[in-house]
Amino acid sequence: MLLICRNVALVATMFLIANVFGQGIPEDRYADEADRAKSLLRKAVDHYQENGEKAIAAFSRQGEFMDDELYVYVIDTEGIMLASGGPSANLIGRDVSQALNDDLNKGFKEALALPPSDTIHHADYRWHNWQDGREERKRVFFQRVGGKVFSVGYYMPRSSEGEAKALLNNVVEAVKENSQQTFERINKLDAKYLRDDLYAFVVDRETQRFIAHGYNLRLVGSDFRKLHSADRHPIGNQILEATAQSGSGRIPYLWPNPVTRKNEPKVTLFEATDSYIVAVGYYLDEEQ
Repeated sequence: MLLICRNVALVATMFLIANVFGQGIPEDRYADEADRAKSLLRKAVDHYQENGEKAIAAFSRQGEFMDDELYVYVIDTEGIMLASGGPSANLIGRDVSQALNDDLNKGFKEALALPPSDTIHHADYRWHNWQDGREERKRVFFQRVGGKVFSVGYYMPRSSEGEAKALLNNVVEAVKENSQQTFERINKLDAKYLRDDLYAFVVDRETQRFIAHGYNLRLVGSDFRKLHSADRHPIGNQILEATAQSGSGRIPYLWPNPVTRKNEPKVTLFEATDSYIVAVGYYLDEEQ
């Protein structure tokens, strides 16, 4: 939430993601963040229910209703930003819905029209992370209380192993159905094959060269055997050897994360299909 126009569009986006009305959320690597966010949300809702309208100002102050990078923001059912403990404080008093196109406005108002309840809903969306200046995935938990929607969210700069496996399976099937079209889409950075830090790459087993890469197009056509990790391990040859032996596998190494822009531990999953090797990796937290 930095620039007003950008913020307005993104505020609405959070209500348009699939499963926005979901009541549960699957276990994942951000379980601790999810617990903290829901705890802060419950604390804010309790404070409002105990103190009424005079509680709203507290959510825009530094302190009690912040937990490190987490903060509370409140929007009323007319689309007005009422309070925010984060960078979106510059939207307080503004009608968020006024700057939206018809489609965004429709989804935004449908979400605001949810009936008041004790249910905590959730959604995933993309948001500008004011701490690192990048647009990243974010998960928000929100609850309607009376005519207000209370929300707390956290960023998810790293995808999970399960998401990597799902993307790998999707790419393998796509290569089987139409390899050339799939390579073109990967090299065009098609959103189907590029999701924040999660992307696919494909190697031709005969030429042993990159034929597609979902993030660094400069690698396309280069010799995969010469590929080394950030800490100088010959990961290209290691993947080729492992594929020749078993047809699939995984390999850990150090590699730049396109979201955090740092060298981070990564695990790449790979699988041979016809004359190609398809691979997708996921990044680990530093302490993992």
